[in-house]
Amino acid sequence: MTQRVLRVQNIYKSFHVGENDVQILRGIDFDVSEGDFLVLFGPSGCGKSTLLHTILGLESPTSGAISYSDSVTFSKMGEDDRSDFRKRQIGMIYQQSNWIRSLSVLDNVAFPLTMLGESDRKASLLARQALGLVGMLQWEAYIPMELSSGQQQRVALARAVATDPNFIIADEPTGNLDFESGQELMHLLKFMNEKKGKTILMVTHDLEYIGFAKSAIRMCDGQIVGKYTEGDREALMHRIIGKRGVEIS
Repeated sequence: MTQRVLRVQNIYKSFHVGENDVQILRGIDFDVSEGDFLVLFGPSGCGKSTLLHTILGLESPTSGAISYSDSVTFSKMGEDDRSDFRKRQIGMIYQQSNWIRSLSVLDNVAFPLTMLGESDRKASLLARQALGLVGMLQWEAYIPMELSSGQQQRVALARAVATDPNFIIADEPTGNLDFESGQELMHLLKFMNEKKGKTILMVTHDLEYIGFAKSAIRMCDGQIVGKYTEGDREALMHRIIGKRGVEIS
């Protein structure tokens, strides 16, 4: 039986603005199973970022619950415990990576490992292994800002997997990339999913990347309006027009 990695259970989220409550999320409910590559997509402003912050425990839901592996429920944890869980169990990739500008590529990738208590020697060893996985080992001595956007995102993926998390969450990781660099990153994510056994949840508004996923969820106006398995996804892809104005097969 496939293990459930993440459960998002009937999440509502509202913000108090002036005298009014503004509803952002409306009854979001889905699971992520071990080994899945789930793409969560929808237009800008549909609530994807708020949902992601809630999944990561950076925002508390107005109601509902976020649970990991059926044993960790964020609403029952303090902020420090949630932070420690994220560092140890989740690899994060953002649209814009936050680099320590004074450190090399190698040291930026090794930094999360040293924060978890690894020795400098072991942290560097594991960081080099992660850079090798994404084809960036030859740039280990560079400063991240010296690299192209595509190269930086490959380094960000190395940093995300260096701690060997089972679960990777990617927040618009291709948002600042050109078409070719975006495709390269997506192939690397697919490799991590299929060959390294990483479960992936990716948030995007770039619909062409659905083709890399095993399942997909569509959001609109704070609600889930569609769930797609691998077979459904193929039918959906035939209706999507990519960045280059051609139908994706």
